[in-house]
Amino acid sequence: MPQNKPEITFKYIFNYAYNPTYVNGAQGGLSPRGEIVVHFYHERPALPDSITHEITPQGGIGQETLVEPEGLAQTMVRFIDTGVVMNYENARMFHVWLGERLKEMEGMQKARHAFEAAPVGQA
Repeated sequence: MPQNKPEITFKYIFNYAYNPTYVNGAQGGLSPRGEIVVHFYHERPALPDSITHEITPQGGIGQETLVEPEGLAQTMVRFIDTGVVMNYENARMFHVWLGERLKEMEGMQKARHAFEAAPVGQA
C-alpha cells in the first residue's frame, strides 16, 4: 500500500489594486538586518515640468521657446514603482525559480530561431 506524501495547497488572492509593472532594471543591496532589498525601475527619458511656445500671428501654437528644467534632453528618469525585501532563504528559492524560468525562455528562443532558420515549407 503506497503512502501518500503530505500536501498543502496555496490559494492565490490578489489585491484589487494588483497591476503588473514592466521593469527594465533594478538597484538595491543588503539591509542592516542582512536582507536583500531590490528596487525595480523603468528607465525613460525625462518629461518636462513645463514647455513654453510662442503664439503664431494666426493664434496657433508656434515654436518652443523654453523648456523647464534646463538640460532636460540630457536627463533620464529611473521611475521606481515597486521593490521587494527578501531574507537569505527566500532569495535562494527565488534565484532557483528564476533560473528555471530562464532555461524555459532559452528553450523557447532556440525553438524560435530554428523555426525562423528553416527553409520555407519545411517548418
